[in-house]
Amino acid sequence: MPQFASLPTTAQEISTWTWPQIAPYYDDLLARPLTADNVGAWLSDWSALSSLLDEVNTRYTIATTVNTADTASEQAYNAFLDDIMPNMMEAEQKVKQHLLNSGLEPHGFALPLRKLRADAAIYRDDNVALLSEARKLSLEYEKIAGARNVTWDGQEIPLLQLAPVLEEPDRDRRERAWRTQFARILQDTPTLAPLWRQMIELRHRTATNAGFDNYRSYRWQQMYRFDYSPDDAKRFHAAIEEAVVPAARRINDQRRQQLGVPTLRPWDRDVDPANRPPLRPYQTIDELETKTSDIFRNVSPRFAGYFETMRAEHLLDLDSRKNKAPGGYSLGFNVIGLPFIYANSVGTHEDVQTLLHEGGHAFHTFEAAPLPYLQLKSETMVPMEFAEVASMGMELLASPYLTTQYGGFYTEAQAARARVDNLRSIITFWPYMAMIDALQHWVYEHPDASADIAQTDAYWATLSDRFWPHLDWSGLEAEKRAFWHRQGHVWTDPFYYIEYGMAQLGAVQVFANSLRDPAAAVEAYRQALTLGGGAPLPDLFAAAGARFAFDADTLRSAVTLLEDTIAQLEPIAAQG
Repeated sequence: MPQFASLPTTAQEISTWTWPQIAPYYDDLLARPLTADNVGAWLSDWSALSSLLDEVNTRYTIATTVNTADTASEQAYNAFLDDIMPNMMEAEQKVKQHLLNSGLEPHGFALPLRKLRADAAIYRDDNVALLSEARKLSLEYEKIAGARNVTWDGQEIPLLQLAPVLEEPDRDRRERAWRTQFARILQDTPTLAPLWRQMIELRHRTATNAGFDNYRSYRWQQMYRFDYSPDDAKRFHAAIEEAVVPAARRINDQRRQQLGVPTLRPWDRDVDPANRPPLRPYQTIDELETKTSDIFRNVSPRFAGYFETMRAEHLLDLDSRKNKAPGGYSLGFNVIGLPFIYANSVGTHEDVQTLLHEGGHAFHTFEAAPLPYLQLKSETMVPMEFAEVASMGMELLASPYLTTQYGGFYTEAQAARARVDNLRSIITFWPYMAMIDALQHWVYEHPDASADIAQTDAYWATLSDRFWPHLDWSGLEAEKRAFWHRQGHVWTDPFYYIEYGMAQLGAVQVFANSLRDPAAAVEAYRQALTLGGGAPLPDLFAAAGARFAFDADTLRSAVTLLEDTIAQLEPIAAQG
């Protein structure tokens, strides 16, 4: 048996290993009898091994998204998924079962044990290869989405670079940009249709192999959703329809009136309703980073220090370019205890919001890094419903510091305008979140029908009518039905979206606390991040000064606070 002292110390080194080199370390863990005296050291060794392999996976994920045309990284990642991942998953399951069979309850490990029991209950050898295949299908979607380029103003550009045009006052130009964007998305439908069918069929097979009637039930347990049920999720949708959709309608009616248009079309959603030029907060990525760092410093010097570490260690990839997968993320390197932030910045205020958001995730990684075991701090162990409080809470905590007075991007009037836009977007986001989540409930309740992408498109259209009644889709029936095709979560991370809605409700509560006592609110927020995945979801919310609830009354309170804050900021915004 190898000594764990000989285990590589970097993910780069172990990424060159074959499974026969890795397997003896798992054999060693399985061979050790577990006692109360040695379980701590055993957990440390297991955590060290798992952290190395987790970081290899993270580094491949980054390599294949920063450049979707990098065939060498794609081939290396596929080899990892084929040769290492299935063996690792099987070995990890045996190690988990070894701990569970011991009957030991290590101190501070109660919640990870509950999650390990959930893993053990759904694990099946037959699913190991299927889960690797599922990841490959996700990579295929990301490759398709990353290759979406269009010709605009005589140049070929990535699709995401049309986003600033949708903020321009010229309505005809916005319409052309929007139609160009969706023509390109619709162009992929013949390719996406068979991929979607494969995904649905593969997921359903995975669930039935594990003894579940449907993929949703399997996924619920896989995602450790111990604190709410699918029926609770549907009640959240209904609460949003009751408490938020009317507020979103008020916002959009005001927008339509300010724009002076008879109906609100999809290309009217992002433009400033007063027809002011779009906010262009920065010229270079260095400026984006520097001013964002100053904003973080005003929230907490500790957070600014974390961000400067990331800059120094080249752990930011923020610009938009060809063959870069869409979206943004923060992923943790669990061996070195540092995060990596990825974005597609194109010069808009949305880029600032994205960096503040992902900064919150990154600070979560920093704060949880001292926890002793991977099983307490990895992204898969921290409940996403609270992980998004870290990111959305940071957006709101940072919002008072957007002005040049604090080293930020804007005049006072411009900052007020940006804040008004963001607060409105919180209200209008909840209905969209409900649509994305409700779509997935229907998809996996009806796998035979939904495998036909046309039927899924048709159901999405009914959700659009329910939650977006203000939008005029006349003559855009195909675009309306296919609007969800652009939402990567549906394709690559099933059911990972309601977390944003629940977390947004928690983040608004953190924001409410900050209006009363900023320092105390920031410290409670930070302390909650240090808990990682070591506490139940309601306890994590409580530690941050919030309540884990998603009923209509809680939503109404949040909407009232947001609308009142908007009303205070609007006169200032009108001056710019």
